[in-house]
Amino acid sequence: MKILTDIQDHLRQTNVVEKLLYANVFVYIVSVLFPVGMTHYFALSSQMTAIVRHPWTIFTYAFIHIRLFHILSNLIVLYYIGQLFLDFFTPKKFLIYYFSSLIVGGLMFVLYYSISPTTTHYSLIGASAAVTGILIGLATKIPHYALYLRFIGRVELWILAAIWIVLSAFTAAGINAGSGIAHLGGALTGFLLTSYLNEGAWFSKISFQNKKSKSPFKTVYKSKIKTKQSYRHSKENEQRVNAILDKISKSGYDALSQEEKEFLFNQKSH
Repeated sequence: MKILTDIQDHLRQTNVVEKLLYANVFVYIVSVLFPVGMTHYFALSSQMTAIVRHPWTIFTYAFIHIRLFHILSNLIVLYYIGQLFLDFFTPKKFLIYYFSSLIVGGLMFVLYYSISPTTTHYSLIGASAAVTGILIGLATKIPHYALYLRFIGRVELWILAAIWIVLSAFTAAGINAGSGIAHLGGALTGFLLTSYLNEGAWFSKISFQNKKSKSPFKTVYKSKIKTKQSYRHSKENEQRVNAILDKISKSGYDALSQEEKEFLFNQKSH
């Protein structure tokens, strides 16, 4: 059918953020049609025994939304922050942030209720933990990057991140505490990935010379071999990228020259 072909062609042209948006919308439509079945089999239960029976729920809960406002708020933030995220990180890193945040958020939700004295059983749904990880991870990278919001004006990312965390903390102190705990788990994941792991060899695809090795070569991601000269070149590129990111953090993306923008884009494409 032509309509299916058109949909496939359109999906091939979308980026990873847009693909996740479409996936969430599709599952939302199914959830509206079959609300009981979807939450029963795909929402994350606060009961440890339920997780043993349905281990996939540690992933699937993030795609389940029942209320329209819930999915709209998550997807609006995911779209705008996610697109900005891709200006500074690769699509693969976006997926690492997204799924790591939803897993850690889900685990913290379950852990909280496993030690909580409450006997009430709860279910966790929604992409909020994953979206929080993306937002906090990006804000940690470029805290002074400013967004211009209608009716509000210029707002730096660190302010939006702080407001988001405060709201999550209030939620964690209320009746729906587990949901707030999951959000904070996603926030912690995004912060740690950017602050401590983003420059690691396994994460940034940069391998470091083994000092014990007598070979003048080193093995890097996908088994490619580079000489010491190319290693120094990669370090120079890394230093320049960091300098450009510092400039963005202080003055915003628009302060970059055209040459700096092209250099940053080329580095992101590698």
